[in-house]
Amino acid sequence: MNERRIHQLFEISVLLKGAHALIECFGGIVLALVSTESILRLANRVTQPELLNDPHDFIAAHLLASAQDFSVGTKNFYAYYLLSHGLVKVLLVIGLLRGKMWAYPASLVALGLFIVYQLYRFTDTHGIGLIVLTVFDLVVMALIWHEYRIVRQHVATRQARRRTQE
Repeated sequence: MNERRIHQLFEISVLLKGAHALIECFGGIVLALVSTESILRLANRVTQPELLNDPHDFIAAHLLASAQDFSVGTKNFYAYYLLSHGLVKVLLVIGLLRGKMWAYPASLVALGLFIVYQLYRFTDTHGIGLIVLTVFDLVVMALIWHEYRIVRQHVATRQARRRTQE
């Protein structure tokens, strides 16, 4: 695969990370503003028809049980987590798309920490979505690392040319 294609993949993956970060920010804000009672009412409204039709529906029963166990503390944690996680990623995405040198290592560290947390959560939840997200994050990390090496090489070459011209 040529460098141009790899750079395009880098840009697309960073834009996808940015879109995901904006969704997290929006979700965190909505979660912070919505009461736990509203969440329970929504879960009741969504699951009631399915549970009337099939009282043993696995997904509907678990969704309703989760909403019933959703405390204010849990809601606040997820709101804070989504908003802070999203804001960090938005800042890193902006830095990467603008070619800021600090953004490459910062993104690698942040994604590495997110991966560690996702794998930790996976041991508790066994959610396949966490594995999919982790694999995507690993691909993005590889693309960031590749792009960082190229950008660093261009910066070093430019600096060497300046020194020889002086």
